[in-house]
Amino acid sequence: MTTAIWQPHDDAAATHAVTMATGLGDLAVEATASTALTWTLTRPAAGVAEILIVPDRPAEVRAAWRIPCVDAVAFWVPDSGEHRGLPPFWRRPRRTSLEKGAPAGALVGTGDRSLCTYAVGEAERPVLVRTGVVEETGEFGFWAEHEASPSAGLRLRLDLSGRHFADTLADVAAWWRPPARPVPLAARLPAYSTWYAMQQHVTAEAVERQAALAAELGCAAIIVDDGWHSDDRGRGYAHVGEWEPTFADPAAHVARVRENGLAYLLWYALPFVGRRTRLWERVRAYSLTYRPHMNAVVVDPRYPHIRDLLAGNVTRAVREWGADGLKIDFIDQFAVEDPPEPGPEADCADVTEGVRRLMAQISAGLPPDAPIELRQPYTSPGLRPHATMIRASDCPLSPLHNRQRTVDLRLVAGPVAVHSDMLMWHPGESPERVAAQLLNVLFSVPQISVDLSAQSPAQLEVLRFWLAFFREHADVLQGGRFVPSRPDLHYPLVSAYGDGVAVTGRYADVAVSVPEGGGVWWLANADASTGVLLRPAPGTRAESTVYDCRGRQVAEADLDLAGVCEVEVPTGGLLRLVTPGRPTGCFPPGR
Repeated sequence: MTTAIWQPHDDAAATHAVTMATGLGDLAVEATASTALTWTLTRPAAGVAEILIVPDRPAEVRAAWRIPCVDAVAFWVPDSGEHRGLPPFWRRPRRTSLEKGAPAGALVGTGDRSLCTYAVGEAERPVLVRTGVVEETGEFGFWAEHEASPSAGLRLRLDLSGRHFADTLADVAAWWRPPARPVPLAARLPAYSTWYAMQQHVTAEAVERQAALAAELGCAAIIVDDGWHSDDRGRGYAHVGEWEPTFADPAAHVARVRENGLAYLLWYALPFVGRRTRLWERVRAYSLTYRPHMNAVVVDPRYPHIRDLLAGNVTRAVREWGADGLKIDFIDQFAVEDPPEPGPEADCADVTEGVRRLMAQISAGLPPDAPIELRQPYTSPGLRPHATMIRASDCPLSPLHNRQRTVDLRLVAGPVAVHSDMLMWHPGESPERVAAQLLNVLFSVPQISVDLSAQSPAQLEVLRFWLAFFREHADVLQGGRFVPSRPDLHYPLVSAYGDGVAVTGRYADVAVSVPEGGGVWWLANADASTGVLLRPAPGTRAESTVYDCRGRQVAEADLDLAGVCEVEVPTGGLLRLVTPGRPTGCFPPGR
């Protein structure tokens, strides 16, 4: 690494360096710090190296490496706001921490092969990561840096095995292996959210009406969002922080909703206290920053009494009102630049440590099986002990973004249930396009957020049919081998493979390969093109059944798949293909 590389936004001042041969071809990693370093390397699998770099005293440690940028088509990171092209190396480094992001990424080549998947073992404290095309050499450069101690060091995993990028990222999620809360069944099944359907116009009567309809359609939980704690309807966060319900008898209301068989989750904007609350003067001196556009402060979790205030408020819904769990929002807002120096009442100097203690306190105050929802971009594996579900960030009426974000989450979420952003549509939307929205989040848990009492009979048929499919195939959709294709094209095909059953989502006018081996294959067509080209496995014969977006059978045939053939699958519809092999016990949903 002798060529001078332009790296703006870089204040590192290293005085010590070691170069480590990884055994992965010619790849070497250079570690730098302001103090002496030692390192060890292990090779847990072919094409994989795990490196531990240890300073002799606490110091910022950096690990840097470069590979030839050959055959590369996309760069994947957990932050779905990123484009999937190849960034330049000179851009500002990305910062991850407990509050925001995750320290991992993959340079992806043709055929969805990973050219280099990396991950840093630090799951809580800030990590700086720089990645991108090195203009001076035509290579792709990487470095990762964080403060490391002699007892923990900097842990780095590099995977140059050339396997499918999703498999390498699944191994990263397993390598982090933080303790995780058990995920209750309700977190794996379709849910109803009030947010897009009601905005802040939340009443007990409206929630109970939608809860009854949602349960009948196949939802297992209801998430009551903003609007339950204040009569203000002006958006913003000037009135958050006290969390007193507007419902006359919140415990009785929760009980009525739960009689439908639904888990009840209540929303909290965790870091905020609004300037129109009685808490304002009490907490202003203990805040990290003021957000003028939100009309609220972000309070400082380094103070024990602030943590007690927040944890006591949010767990009250479960302790006193009988709610099952929580939707905890805006954890990423704790990640402020240049936070103020902590005062004498603080018990930790670092904001991230304050957040960790706050989340641990909240988690300890809830039953072990309580469903807890977090949201992109707070995707750190360090939050797994405090979450059972993680939702895609807001993307109303954007199926493509919902697909990309849920797939991105699935790749590194480990055991946590991944939820879509809430699904909404115009009352005049066609049944086919309603179904397409559902299919774009097929490999996650859908959250529905429309007025169910205002849906047409055809729209309700779509919901009933596809929510039944989500429920009946949750094991393979969420727990099977997960294989999304072409991250550079926003995943036009996504598949999941289970024991004798496979499911594929088709999101563009592309041909689809029939899985090899006997069993049942479901193909869900979300694209406007209905002539689906099938590339069969050699010598395949199959029984095919086609359903429209409402679950009505429209075709049935025996197919001789001697070569590429075309099958008509309606938009929002479903193809069931049974090939010779042992029975799987899979049948059309709801039949």
